[in-house]
Amino acid sequence: MPVKALAKSVRISPRKVEVVTALVRGRTVSDALTILEHTPRRSAIAVKKVIQSAVANADYNHGYKPDTLRIVEIGVTPGPRYKRVRPAARSMSLPYQLRTSHITVLVDGEKRAAKKKPVAKSTAKKEAK
Repeated sequence: MPVKALAKSVRISPRKVEVVTALVRGRTVSDALTILEHTPRRSAIAVKKVIQSAVANADYNHGYKPDTLRIVEIGVTPGPRYKRVRPAARSMSLPYQLRTSHITVLVDGEKRAAKKKPVAKSTAKKEAK
């Protein structure tokens, strides 16, 4: 069962984030994190954080081994756009848009064996004898 992590409204254009996500698509998590550490783009930091969040979700919530995880799917969709204006010649102002991104990561791997809790020995029987 794949585990999901999502970063919404990241203040980087989707086109710029898509370049970085294409580098790590389909790789193991350890390979992806190594690639992202050496990628000289601002969007690599945001993608790395989402992958680390997906690994933490898989480990803590679902009991997956972090070293066996693989990126099943990684995608970028456009988020809301912030409309702004900047000054121009002859006392005019021109509109522009600040684009944002939603980054989604799905990871999957091998589950750990469920740990069984030790059964507490009852002391009531020993005291009765």
